[in-house]
Amino acid sequence: MNRCLFSKVLLIVVAIFGLLVLAGILSAQGRSENAFERVKEVQERHTDRLMAIEGVEGTAVGVDDMDQPAVKVFLENPGVRGIPRDIDGVPIHPVVTGKFYALPKPEGKPGGGTKINPTGWFPRPVPIGVSTGHPAITAGTIGCRVTDGTNVYALSNNHVYANSNNAKIGDPVLQPGPYDGGGKVVGRDDVIGELAEFELIKFDGSANYIDAAIAGTTTSLLGKGTPSNGYGTPKSGTVAAKFRQAVQKYGRTTGLTKGSVYAVNATVNVNYGDVSGDGKDDVARFVNQIIITPGSFSAGGDSGSLIVTQTGKNPVGLLFAGSSTFTVANPIGAVLDAFGVTIDGEQ
Repeated sequence: MNRCLFSKVLLIVVAIFGLLVLAGILSAQGRSENAFERVKEVQERHTDRLMAIEGVEGTAVGVDDMDQPAVKVFLENPGVRGIPRDIDGVPIHPVVTGKFYALPKPEGKPGGGTKINPTGWFPRPVPIGVSTGHPAITAGTIGCRVTDGTNVYALSNNHVYANSNNAKIGDPVLQPGPYDGGGKVVGRDDVIGELAEFELIKFDGSANYIDAAIAGTTTSLLGKGTPSNGYGTPKSGTVAAKFRQAVQKYGRTTGLTKGSVYAVNATVNVNYGDVSGDGKDDVARFVNQIIITPGSFSAGGDSGSLIVTQTGKNPVGLLFAGSSTFTVANPIGAVLDAFGVTIDGEQ
């Protein structure tokens, strides 16, 4: 065989091998996507049954200890009985999370190791990611600036701006939040906007999808980027949460933190404390939520923080709840759709 013919044959062999490898990769990706869809179907079909077990706080789609797609079952404590090993051939992976709580009560001091204090008062226009709140709450976090094309709004949680359903449209929104001195300094105007709209949180056992509210403001009162020790300005374009996606947030209590998506399509019970005033804690069920790890990703007072990708700064979720080991977020697309707004960020 002459050298020219040998070279042609070699090129053909290499090309065929490359096509086979590519086909194998695409096939594996397809199988992986199909596997997760199968797990999601099983999870949604059996979530009510699983959450009827005492001590079960939620379910989600993730992977087990063998890195195989599985239904995650979130437990209040170790030793919860009655959790099956599998359902319809899909592995069940129990995880002790503790109870999930909305995160309005501030904890500790802001992180980051700099002199910038997200709990303090900021010159106007205020950056995003810092202390804010309705006059009747403690303090939460400004998520971002959003717009309907004409007006601009500050985005945060219902339990930060609407006092867990107990506020009225037109109520003032402060920066910083009351816990951090907002509204308490003589001669200083801490109002940065007025409550414009909020999604009602249902405590009757029916499904909630978002814990969110917007406050009408102006570009002279609210900026669209974090303080200088944060991630900067989020992009306007959002992305859906994906398993193991690298994310970050800037919040009132823990400042800039980084983490990853641990599970998706979560259904969780979230404790809001005594919202109704009857002496009993009120619990709301949220569906189609995002679970983020590690536990240090957020703490009380970070509620309302915008969660963005580490690469690209594309918005992924709105932080609103958590346990000692995980953070819970609403998908940002559902939040924006509810109010008919978009992120007022970088293009």
